[in-house]
Amino acid sequence: MASENTSPGTQPALPPAESERHASWLELFFDLIAVAGVAQLAHLLHGTPGAGDLGFYCLLYLAFWTAWMCFTTYGNVAADKVHTRTVLIGMFGLAVMAAAVPGVRTDHARAFALAYVLVRVLASRVWQHRGEVVADWPIAQLSVGVVPWLVSLWAEAPTRYWLWTAGLAVDLGLTFALSRNRILARAQEEWEERAAVHERETGPRPAAARFDARHLDERLGLFTLIVIGESVALTVEASSETEWTSRLGSMAAGSFVLLLALWALAVRRSCGVPLLGFGMLAPRFALPLHCVSTGALGALAASLGGAVEHVEEHLPAGMRWLMCGSVAVFLAVGLVAGVISGRGARWALGAGGPMVVVPILLGAFAGRGSPSVLVWALVAVARWPWLYEKLDTRRTKQGTAPA
Repeated sequence: MASENTSPGTQPALPPAESERHASWLELFFDLIAVAGVAQLAHLLHGTPGAGDLGFYCLLYLAFWTAWMCFTTYGNVAADKVHTRTVLIGMFGLAVMAAAVPGVRTDHARAFALAYVLVRVLASRVWQHRGEVVADWPIAQLSVGVVPWLVSLWAEAPTRYWLWTAGLAVDLGLTFALSRNRILARAQEEWEERAAVHERETGPRPAAARFDARHLDERLGLFTLIVIGESVALTVEASSETEWTSRLGSMAAGSFVLLLALWALAVRRSCGVPLLGFGMLAPRFALPLHCVSTGALGALAASLGGAVEHVEEHLPAGMRWLMCGSVAVFLAVGLVAGVISGRGARWALGAGGPMVVVPILLGAFAGRGSPSVLVWALVAVARWPWLYEKLDTRRTKQGTAPA
C-alpha cells in the first residue's frame, strides 16, 4: 500500500490489480438493491421540499451508502473468497431499509434502524478471522458507530434522528481522525496481547487490506450509472402520468440530455466521480466524495420528477433550488476531481468555476422561467467543460502553428 511517510490526505498510486477482475453478478445484484433504496429516498423530496426534508434525505442516504460501501469494501478485498451467504444476508438488510423508507417517519423507523445495525455488524464481523485491517476505510471494520442507532430503538422522533446523526458522525470522525499507521499499530498491539495471554499466535498477524483499485473504480462507476438510470426511470414515471404537451416534450428531452451530460462527465471523462485510479487521494478522502456526488444525483432525480409535474407553470422555489443545487454539488465534486487529477488552475477557473457558480445563479434568479428552459440551461452548464476543452485545444493549436 502507500508509503508510511505520505501526508494524511494523499497517497501514491494504489498497487495494480493482480488480475483484470470485474464486478460479479452477485455484486451487481447487491448494487441494484442499494439503488432501490436511493429511489425510495428520492420520494422524500417530492412536492416542495424544505431544509428539513433535505437534511433528512442526506441522513438516510449517508446510512444507505455507508452500508453499501462496507460490503463493497469486503467484496473488493476478499475477491473470490467472499462468502455468498453473508452478502445475501446483507442484501436482505438493505432491502428492509429500502422498504422502511416510506414509513420511516412513523412506524417503520425502528425497522430501518435495526436493519442498519444488523448490516453494519455483519459487515464488520467478516474481517474477524481474515487477519486484514481496513486501515484506509476503517468504517468497514469498526462498529462503534452503531451504538447510537441501537439506543434509538427506544427513542422517539426527533431524538432518534439525532442519534442516527451521532452514529454516522462517530463513524466519519474516526475515519478522518485515526491515521492509517495508528490503526495498524493498534491492531498489531491487540494481536500481540492475545498471543501473550494464550502463549501462542491467535491467527495471522494483522496486515493492511489491499484494495483492488481497478475493481473499486468499476464498482463506483457502476453505482453512479445505476443511480442515473433511476433518475431516468423517475422522470419517465412522472411523464407517463402527465398530459403530453410541447412543454412536456421539451422538459422530458432536456432532462434526458442533462442526465446524459452528467453521465458523460462522471463515467466517460472521470469528472464528477473521484475514482481511486487517480492515485492522488487516499480512499478515506475519495470515497466520501463519491457519496456526495451520487447523493446529489438522487436529489436531482426527485427534482426532475417534480419539475415534470409543474411543467406548465413556474417551479416552486424549493424545487428550483433542489434542482440547481444538486447539479451544483455534483459538478463541484467534478471540479475537485479535475483538480486532483492535475487539470490545473486554468481549467479550474475557466471550466470548473462556471459549472458550479452558474447553477447557483440560476437557482437564485430563474424563478419566473419555464421548468423546461431551466433544465436546458443546466444542460448548457453541464456541457461547458467539454466545450471549454475544445476551445482550449483549438487555441493551443493555433498558438503553436507556424506563422
